[in-house]
Amino acid sequence: MSDYDFDLFVIGAGSGGTRAARMSAAYGAKVAVAEEYRVGGTCVIRGCVPKKLLIFGAHFAEDLKDARRFGWDVPDCRFDWPTLRDNVLADVDRLNGLYTQGLENNGVEIILDRATVTGPNEVMLGSGRKVTARTILIATGAHPHVPSFPGSEFGITSNEVFHLETLPKRVLIAGGGYIANEFAGIFNEFGSKVTLVNRTDVILRGYDAQVRDRLLQISMTKGIEFRFFAEFEKIEKQADGSLLVSMSGHDPIEVDCVLFATGRVPNTKGLGLEAVGVELDKGAVKVDADNRSSVDSIYAVGDVTNRVQLTPVAIREGQAFADTLFGGKPHQVDYHCVPSAVFSHPPIAAVGMTEGEARNKLGSVKVYTSDFRAMKNVLAGRHERALYKMICDGVTGRVVGLHMIGPDAPEILQAAAVAVKAGLTKDAFDATVALHPTMAEELVLLK
Repeated sequence: MSDYDFDLFVIGAGSGGTRAARMSAAYGAKVAVAEEYRVGGTCVIRGCVPKKLLIFGAHFAEDLKDARRFGWDVPDCRFDWPTLRDNVLADVDRLNGLYTQGLENNGVEIILDRATVTGPNEVMLGSGRKVTARTILIATGAHPHVPSFPGSEFGITSNEVFHLETLPKRVLIAGGGYIANEFAGIFNEFGSKVTLVNRTDVILRGYDAQVRDRLLQISMTKGIEFRFFAEFEKIEKQADGSLLVSMSGHDPIEVDCVLFATGRVPNTKGLGLEAVGVELDKGAVKVDADNRSSVDSIYAVGDVTNRVQLTPVAIREGQAFADTLFGGKPHQVDYHCVPSAVFSHPPIAAVGMTEGEARNKLGSVKVYTSDFRAMKNVLAGRHERALYKMICDGVTGRVVGLHMIGPDAPEILQAAAVAVKAGLTKDAFDATVALHPTMAEELVLLK
């Protein structure tokens, strides 16, 4: 008989936590998971999944117009926000049910309550119940950061945006990262007047400069306004319900909605971690390559750690945790060449080093690009251009980075990322016959 109530107690039922709990239970461990909101976490409930569904909806704005150039007699169409919103939320409910079912089918006890760590092997639930576990896994994810200034309480975050009663006619989006640019594209396609405000003049920091400049150019052409070097001063709610936003270096602007997309903060506050000796790094749990914290019995995976905040990474970490501790198959997550995407309009996808990073690290590099109009855009009369960029080691020819902006770029990059991860050379791409006519063929025709 175990000295503990559970072999594993997971706090947080998001992507990383559910994978770790489900697989650990499948290996025979007695597992419980505590979740104070809904099973599924940020990605499923209020993040990448519902956001991608909004992006699909937004694409119809241009597709319906383009259809006329392809012979379809499409009338002027009206967009109905409540229809899309309610359908998306219904799908979130469906996924919440599937995640819950997956845990229950593997014998995981789901506790819909807040949990705090009160000892290396002890957890206190909001109900007052104390639970002991041989191992505790922190998988509480992160939440949107809201800057503090007069009137900031009138803004919303990506958590609330999926529940808007009506579609705002004028939207101010704060931030320059992927969430800000994705929602800028979404609202713009739905017909809102979008203004993106950023503290610097750099959007999508960490992505290749040439690619992010292309997105800025296209976004401005589509009608999105950018205000750079702007710091919030105050937001005032006016009699008609609109918001008057004052910022440094720019005139005040009147909008109907302010959306903060200014980064995400790990959910460690109030968990009791520091009191039991868990070291934090700017609020994130510090872990080693095996996901172990500074306390031997406490582990962490996903966005709550000081590593990569991406859903597939959290899932891999949860799998590695379960395999290592309960499956007899110890291994660690390899963070080299993790692909990423920005589902902007058009989308961006990247893997490996940017040109700047490669020049700093390797010295000698060769860069190959293709700057073209997608065939569909040509017939549709759209002047929007795609850009594919390959970064190679100048000595060995090994492909060390791929960066793309254009229709379906993330779908194309997923397969190409395998080649970069495998260390293939430019010659391997050149030796591959093109699949014609496609946009993806540009990857094997780069000069």
